[in-house]
Amino acid sequence: MALTLASAARLLTRHHLLREIIQDDRWSLDPHRFDGADTPFEAVTYDTRTVSPGSLLFCKGRFKSAYLDGIDDRGLAAYVAQTDHSSATHAVGLIVNDVRKAMSLLSAEFYGRPQDELTVIGITGTKGKTTTNYFTQAVLNAINGNRTALFSSVDNCVDGHTYVESDLTTPESLDAFRMMRQAVDHGMTHLVMEVSSQAYKVDRVYGLTFDVAAFLNISPDHISPIEHPTFEDYLHCKRQIVANAKRLVLGADCAHADLIREDAAAAGIEVSTFALHNAGRDEGTAADVIAWPVDPAHSAYEIAADGRDLGTFHLRLDGDFNYLNAAAAVALVKAAGFDPADADVAQALHAMESVRISGRMEQFRDTESNTLAIVDYAHNFASVSALLDFIDERYGAEHPRVTVVTGSAGDKAVDRRKEIVDACQHRAERLILTFEDTDTEPVIDVCRQMLGYVTDPNIEAGIILDRTEAIETAVADAREHCARDGRPNVIMVIGKGEEQWMKDRGRHVPYEGDTHIVSRVFKLGDETR
Repeated sequence: MALTLASAARLLTRHHLLREIIQDDRWSLDPHRFDGADTPFEAVTYDTRTVSPGSLLFCKGRFKSAYLDGIDDRGLAAYVAQTDHSSATHAVGLIVNDVRKAMSLLSAEFYGRPQDELTVIGITGTKGKTTTNYFTQAVLNAINGNRTALFSSVDNCVDGHTYVESDLTTPESLDAFRMMRQAVDHGMTHLVMEVSSQAYKVDRVYGLTFDVAAFLNISPDHISPIEHPTFEDYLHCKRQIVANAKRLVLGADCAHADLIREDAAAAGIEVSTFALHNAGRDEGTAADVIAWPVDPAHSAYEIAADGRDLGTFHLRLDGDFNYLNAAAAVALVKAAGFDPADADVAQALHAMESVRISGRMEQFRDTESNTLAIVDYAHNFASVSALLDFIDERYGAEHPRVTVVTGSAGDKAVDRRKEIVDACQHRAERLILTFEDTDTEPVIDVCRQMLGYVTDPNIEAGIILDRTEAIETAVADAREHCARDGRPNVIMVIGKGEEQWMKDRGRHVPYEGDTHIVSRVFKLGDETR
């Protein structure tokens, strides 16, 4: 059914969001007191620059009436706002208590509730969302013939095979429902999407019910004045996915798992679990899906579901944490209604083995020295520690010299700055602090703050603001040390991955990209990745 002023008012009233409808000096709760109440809107937008005849505009954020200057000449039909803008436009205003909640509900209706035509799988957690997302999509694509859409922090895909770089971990609600409609129109039957804490904090998924949700893990992150003031607030936002799902997949070893189980019990939904048993199949927390290493080097893992062995898996994305993500993906596929005991499904699970995600756990070998470079998006204590654990596990016997090239985002997630340093101390021999994305905060201030957290006298720490120079310096230094003593080197370049832009004072500026710099300096081609 088309979205009209009348149907919008009814929906907003049903959700206790509508305050009144205003046009010039007329105020009412009855949409039929205004002309065109049953005329369908031609478009929905939250950007005044894209307003066209018949548009419904959502005035979200720090919206000012001045933004509506000349809007009537472009045919604005109506707007949704938390304040009256009738001094700036003759268009009808739907005045609401919360414009973001209203935008999510009305956008879903405008696009014909595409979520009802998809099996929607939502994945949250502090780390592992993206990898689990891609693993799950790969398996579902192998089952349903590439009919699985994906929303992630790296890419969005609405046709099962074409990937477009994303702007947000979880899209704005209007964009999400628009892309869901595109996915349905492309014949997609499933959607897997990352769900960030901010998605619930700012109502990007308000009113959306997930057929299956995953809660992977939780640890402190995104704590800052503009994100989450406390860990409790961060966890509370993450937990909202439970009450908005029909089934839950939970990391068996997740912190606060008991609380999350209580959430599920209160919502009346079934919980299944997954876990990693690094000491062996029977040495760990009981779970419905488990993974365990087949050799001391942890180069491959066995996975079992409900006690049934599913075979050996050799992932292109290395590291114990990625095998844990693979176990989560198996649990999600199972919760979505596909039996891993079925031969075709069991075979489809091996689609995870070929998954590559740009800039995540990318490994490069230097042709001029005994140096391994790892490029990854690791950006907090948990993810940096997991990467260092992988190095210890796989290469510890060789006693490599470890160098970390990293920064931390300006203006937000200020807790990460100390966490990254804490993870590196006593485990790395050199720490190069460098450029990361920022809005208003000077990058040098971020780096100096991080440098101030260094207390280990045995770590060589310093600042090289130019990120390209920082990576090139790390490689040159590794080659010099290798030539001198033959000792192997591992360089961790973390935080940016394959992103070929930097956010500098709110502007996107071109950047070669961590993976491309390492490939160039190591004299490798992209095909070696």
